Amino acid sequence: MIAAQTQPLALYIHWPFCVSKCPYCDFNSHVRDSVDQAAWCEALLADMAHEAALLPGRRLGSIFFGGGTPSLMPPETVAALLAAAERHWGFGREIEITLEANPSSVEAARFGDLARAGVNRVSLGLQALDNEVLGFLGRAHDVAEGLAALETAQKAFDRVSFDLIYARPGQTLEAWEAELSRALSFGTEHLSLYQLVIEPGTRFATLFAKGELTLPEGDAAADLFDATRSMSASAGLPAYEISNHARRGAESRHNLTYWRYGDYAGIGPGAHGRRLHSATLRHKKPENWMAAVARNGHGLKAEDALEPDIRATEAILMGLRLDEGVDLARIAGIGEAAPDRWLDADRIARLAAQRLVEATPDRLRVTQAGMPLLDAILREIVVDPVD
Repeated sequence: MIAAQTQPLALYIHWPFCVSKCPYCDFNSHVRDSVDQAAWCEALLADMAHEAALLPGRRLGSIFFGGGTPSLMPPETVAALLAAAERHWGFGREIEITLEANPSSVEAARFGDLARAGVNRVSLGLQALDNEVLGFLGRAHDVAEGLAALETAQKAFDRVSFDLIYARPGQTLEAWEAELSRALSFGTEHLSLYQLVIEPGTRFATLFAKGELTLPEGDAAADLFDATRSMSASAGLPAYEISNHARRGAESRHNLTYWRYGDYAGIGPGAHGRRLHSATLRHKKPENWMAAVARNGHGLKAEDALEPDIRATEAILMGLRLDEGVDLARIAGIGEAAPDRWLDADRIARLAAQRLVEATPDRLRVTQAGMPLLDAILREIVVDPVD
């Protein structure tokens, strides 16, 4: 097994600002009348330098600008952050540098400059190919503007992905199949296809609690999920994670670091990290994070050591999202014990008989039939270790 310190490191950079707050979104995003761009660039550079000092001798395999809406960042800030990251760590061969972008014409106009700054992969938040639905989702763009931005992105960047949300109120299987078929015709190498989920604290959660918003459930939701997987696979973009589909070799390397439980540093407001057997968390509110950086030289709110049991459990919970599942020998190495410390063999055997999981002495994975039930399966088979 390769030592963790020799594996490529991932870097996550959080930009918390949005033009408006979408009603389904529970991400750490904030609307502000103005942003002091120079001050934000300086603070992010300081936060990065703190992580770099703790992680010497590593090379970066991926960088991800998330948000919020990172495409609102000035390209000069992106370039400065990438130059600093390369100075601190060095870039691995064929490093993946992703930036999340809203598909507005204003932000699409920056794509060329962002590519020249070093971004080589963009993830577009199209979310729907229906203007009425885009209005329901609180998106600022319409379909025509979104597709124009997609065309611009495909010219500017080596790699392009985009998001769609399905299992929306009143959505039929036929309507989703038509929308997904159109999405697959655009020729991108990667799609993130998410079922709409009601997240606590969002405007949709308030409407849902009042009974003013309902979602497909049961067999209807399962049919939508099955159609998504089948159609994407037939188009050459099989699911490699519960909601992510890609051509072979075009999977998001950065997100695979999360799901395979690799090391990643997180900077910016609310950013999480996993490094040096510790979990890190930055201050969430932008103003609090800025104050912490000014006071301490970094935006850390918490840094907690993770015991082997916690690390092994996290690695299982993340890894079983992937079609490849988890390598049980690696889990044993992470947790410093046999995998049956965290996995119930009898329950796994029962689910395997139902063809919801596949288990061998070396590997455990959730099948396609089991993926719609992933949360329930994880609750069933992952157990608290017995001391």
